[in-house]
Amino acid sequence: MATIPELKCAIRETLESRGVLDQLKARIRAEVFGALDDQREHRPPLSHENLIINELIREYLEFNKYRHTASVLKAESGQPQVPLDRQFLASELKVAEDMSSKSVPLLYGLLSHFFGSSDEGRKVFLRGISHPGGHHA
Repeated sequence: MATIPELKCAIRETLESRGVLDQLKARIRAEVFGALDDQREHRPPLSHENLIINELIREYLEFNKYRHTASVLKAESGQPQVPLDRQFLASELKVAEDMSSKSVPLLYGLLSHFFGSSDEGRKVFLRGISHPGGHHA
C-alpha cells in the first residue's frame, strides 16, 4: 500500500505529464491577479483597437505555448475568453492571407510584410498596398 507522500508524488507526476498542473497554476495565477486588482479602479471599456491588439498578442502567445502569460493577459485585459475568429481579424486588419500564412500568427505575417522578408511561406499581404515584387493583394 502506498504512503500519503508516495500518493501525492504519483498524482503530481500524472498531472504534470498531462499538462494539467501547468494549466491549474496558470488559472490560479490569473485568479490571484484578479483578486489583487483594485476593484475600485474601474478599467475603461475595451476599445476596438485594444481588442484587436490583445487578440494578436494572444494568438502569438498561444502559438508559442506561452499559456501562462496568455491567461494573465485575458484576466487583466478583459479580453473575451473565446478567441476572435481569425478571418474576422484578417478582415479588420485588411490582410489577405494565403494557405501558408495561415499556419502562423497574424503578427508574424504583419512583421514579415513590414520587414520585407523574402520568406514567402510567412508573408501576408496587405490589400491595396504594394509589396516587394510589385504585386497587389
